Amino acid sequence: MAYINRRTVVKLSAAAALSKLLPSRQTASAADAIAVGTSATQRMLRHPGLLHTEADFKRMRERVAAGAEPWKSGWERLTASRHTSLKWKPRPAGKIVRGRGPEHENYHLLYTDIATAYACALRWRVSGDKAYADKAVEVMNAWSSTLKEVTGSSDRFLASGIYGYEFANAAEIMRDYAGWDRADFKRFGEMMLTIFGAMNQDFLTHHYGNKIDHYWCNWDACNMASLLAIGVLCDRLDLYEQAVDYFKHGKGNGAIAQAVVTIYPDGLGQWQESGRDQGHATLGIALIGAVCEMAWNQGDDLYGYDNNRFLSGAEYVAKYNLQYEVPYTPYKNSLASQPVISPAGRGNVRPCWEMIFNHYVNRRGLSAPYCKQWVAKIRPEGGGGDYGTNSGGYDQLGYGTLTFAAGPLTK
Repeated sequence: MAYINRRTVVKLSAAAALSKLLPSRQTASAADAIAVGTSATQRMLRHPGLLHTEADFKRMRERVAAGAEPWKSGWERLTASRHTSLKWKPRPAGKIVRGRGPEHENYHLLYTDIATAYACALRWRVSGDKAYADKAVEVMNAWSSTLKEVTGSSDRFLASGIYGYEFANAAEIMRDYAGWDRADFKRFGEMMLTIFGAMNQDFLTHHYGNKIDHYWCNWDACNMASLLAIGVLCDRLDLYEQAVDYFKHGKGNGAIAQAVVTIYPDGLGQWQESGRDQGHATLGIALIGAVCEMAWNQGDDLYGYDNNRFLSGAEYVAKYNLQYEVPYTPYKNSLASQPVISPAGRGNVRPCWEMIFNHYVNRRGLSAPYCKQWVAKIRPEGGGGDYGTNSGGYDQLGYGTLTFAAGPLTK
């Protein structure tokens, strides 16, 4: 692979970025890009089909209406969130900056509004109250009519990945809402393609001009998640398939073969960032888990790929952060050398375990004892950025107890 020096590259204009994302045989306006989807000979992408499907929403509605646990407690975490306040006012910016440099960082404006768009969209889907749907649409329209650029240091690619996949999920929940004007939906999709999607592809292809193993798993993982989510949102099968292919065959540290670097005889799989710190190791589980869940809802089993390799990594990270000991093999890449597992941040809480437990145990009937312990420990999972425990910051959407818990409806 040829690498480029990012300092010598002139930033792509929106039009140039769009041309990269369109099939080479086509030229189209930005609005037309949203219509570039599958032909009659291609598979059709499913909607809603990212982290949540209509069957999931139906389960949530039934459980909440019945006052059944743990969904009742999960619902209460959502409705108590400041991000479902109808008084929330979006704060869109034309330029989002993440990373130290001459420009002032302002990326909190984006991630707090995304948390609101998602939480309100979810609250509408469960309750049917259109006031929350309208609030979600208000937030997304504000950003799609304002945002022109995500920039900063190389950290800009963390923003393009994390906030790209989160924003796409909020929009996928709302895509069929009659109160979201189709022209506004197309404009939102244009923003996702030309800003976030273009950056996702850029990073996964060039890695900011550095060696392929320079960046930690999370950098690849978040950009994979975003590219996959945007592919579904915008009916771009080509983008979706690029992300799936990278998960399976990519050479960077977020592809599953490098994310889970060693499989031990007991079935545990050493996570790529375990020698760095546990905050980043658990974030990797949340991000790769999201990739697997979104692909599952499109009919692709990344959870089970390579003999459930992701489960091996999730159980490894879960076990160590529950204060058990795990095996560790010294790890080295072009950036760092890590002779021992890192205790920094050990016990870090992230709202990602319900999703993983639900898949491997409830859907597939497999054993995931350490994920199960995490579910019991932190249930009900909170949402991104909420005050109190079990929210995990803004790097994941959260509310997993409401959205992913499964089982018989009992009071």
